[in-house]
Amino acid sequence: MDGRTDAAYGRTVELDLPFEAAVARTREALAGQGFGVLTEIDVRATLREKLGAEMEPYLILGACNPPLAHRALEADRSIGLLLPCNVVVRGTGADTSAVQALDPQTMVGLSGNAALGPVADEASRRLDAALDALA
Repeated sequence: MDGRTDAAYGRTVELDLPFEAAVARTREALAGQGFGVLTEIDVRATLREKLGAEMEPYLILGACNPPLAHRALEADRSIGLLLPCNVVVRGTGADTSAVQALDPQTMVGLSGNAALGPVADEASRRLDAALDALA
């Protein structure tokens, strides 16, 4: 069942799609909102290689919208620690997946910098639109 849920610090979309298809659709949805994927961490492969541990498919996409990142960094040079860049795609079953993104308002709340509010608002609109395109 495709659907979206929001939590205190993140947003999640549950998809009736296998993992690889969810990754492809997530990339497309992010691109449609001006986000490029700059980094990719295959957590499953890393844990298998380094620890011999097994887990479900789990990919962290480092998504960036350069104009929004620039505005945030102009307001606070340390905000790179809190930029809402990570988008997680993980397998939840044989033919189901979840896509998760950090709530951009978290960077405002944690930093206490009100100047980041408009950036977080726009980032929220864009990430929400990308996640809604998946649901």
